[in-house]
Amino acid sequence: MSCGRGVDNEPVTERAASRTAVLVCQGRAVADGRMAIGRFSDPVAFELLADIERALVDLVRAGAAPKGFGARLEYELLSATSEVLAARTVAIDEAVRESANPQLVILGAGLDARAWHMPELAGIAVFEVDHPASQAEKRARLGERAPIAEVRFVPVDFGKDALGAALTGARHYEKRPTTWIWEGVVPYLTPAEVAETVSEVAERSAPGSRLIITYPTPNRVYQYGRKAMELMLSLSGRAANPMAREPQRSSWTPDAMAALLSEHGFAVSSDRDLQAVAVDAGIEGTRTSLRADGHIVVADRG
Repeated sequence: MSCGRGVDNEPVTERAASRTAVLVCQGRAVADGRMAIGRFSDPVAFELLADIERALVDLVRAGAAPKGFGARLEYELLSATSEVLAARTVAIDEAVRESANPQLVILGAGLDARAWHMPELAGIAVFEVDHPASQAEKRARLGERAPIAEVRFVPVDFGKDALGAALTGARHYEKRPTTWIWEGVVPYLTPAEVAETVSEVAERSAPGSRLIITYPTPNRVYQYGRKAMELMLSLSGRAANPMAREPQRSSWTPDAMAALLSEHGFAVSSDRDLQAVAVDAGIEGTRTSLRADGHIVVADRG
C-alpha cells in the first residue's frame, strides 16, 4: 500500500514527523487569519509546532525577511508554501463539507488538524492513516487537546501493511459512504503506486463516497525551479531541508487523472488548478506559477 511515505521517503524508524509534514503545518499557521478569511482557518496548526518551528512562522507572518542566505531561503519557501496551502485547503475543506459523509479518511495525515477545528466534523468518524512513528509524534504534539470529531488513528507501515485490513481494524465500514482526502502525496509516488492506492480506496468506497486528490501537472519550468531550490537549500547548510530526498516521481494531466479515476468507478465532479482556487478565494501573492501547476480533483462514486 502506497498512500504515503515515511520521513524523506525512507522507512520511519524514529518518533518524528517528516520535515514535509512540519512545513505543511507551518504553512497553514502562516495563512491562518491572513488568507482567504472566512473560507480558510486553521487555529490549531501553530499550537502543533515546536518553538523553533514557530519562530519562522512568526517571521513570515510579520513580513520580516531575514538577511542570511540560508535563512532567507527558508523564509521564501515557507511564504510560498503558505499561499499554496491556503488555496488547496479552501478547496478540500469545501469539498468535505459538501459531501457530508459519515466517515472521513485522511491518507498520510501528517500534522493535519481538521478533526480538531472543523465544526462540520462533529460526530464524524475521522480515520487518520499514517506511519506509527509519525502518529506517535503527532499525538505527543497534540497533548490533551480534544478533537471535535471521533478520531481513530490508523497506524500503517506503508509498503508493508494492507490499507483495507488496517481500516477494518479501526472500524471503518466499507458499506457506508466515505470522503477520502489524499493531499500532497501523489507527487512522491510512482504512477503505479498512485494507481494501486486508488484501487484500494475504490474497494472500500460505497456509493456516495468522494475522493479528493491534489496532484501536480507536467511542467518543466517548475521542475527546473524545484531542482534549483533543492540545490540552494543544500548549499545553504541549513539543517531542515524539507526537499531533501523527496523527489517528484509522477505528474498527471487532468485527462490522465480522470481516466484513472473512471477506471475505478469514480466520476470527476471538478478539477481545478490552485491558481483558479486562489483567485476565487481572494488569496493574493506572487507565486502564481506554483499554484497553477497544482490541481485538486474531486471525484464521486454514484
